[in-house]
Amino acid sequence: MSMSHTPYHPRWHRERISVWWWLGSARYARFVLRELTSVFVAFFALVTLAELRALGRGPEAHARFLELLSRPWMVGLNALALAFVAFHTVTWFNLAPRAMPVRVGGRRLPDALVAGANYAAWLFVSAAIAFFLLRR
Repeated sequence: MSMSHTPYHPRWHRERISVWWWLGSARYARFVLRELTSVFVAFFALVTLAELRALGRGPEAHARFLELLSRPWMVGLNALALAFVAFHTVTWFNLAPRAMPVRVGGRRLPDALVAGANYAAWLFVSAAIAFFLLRR
């Protein structure tokens, strides 16, 4: 039995979809926004690395870096980045129980317990950092 092929591939009907299709659903919009917040996570990582580099180059370089960070546009950018990184963190903590279910004794722990443990750890680490930075 031989197969015969047509010289042309049939065209399939595909409706045109806007680039902004994900704005039609709050669920998709939150997902895309969460993914875009990764840019601000990278921004914070780069700022931290730049500060470490300035520290390694001496007090004058670090003072120049701090002067750059104190400019109004940089303060605004860091405030915006902080808001987006906090959104990223909260959405990740809420997603974590579904991304990696925790089982104890063969039973899955409730999502609220896993997310709550993440929030508790975040609060503990933040309090420890604040304690060490603010003590005199």
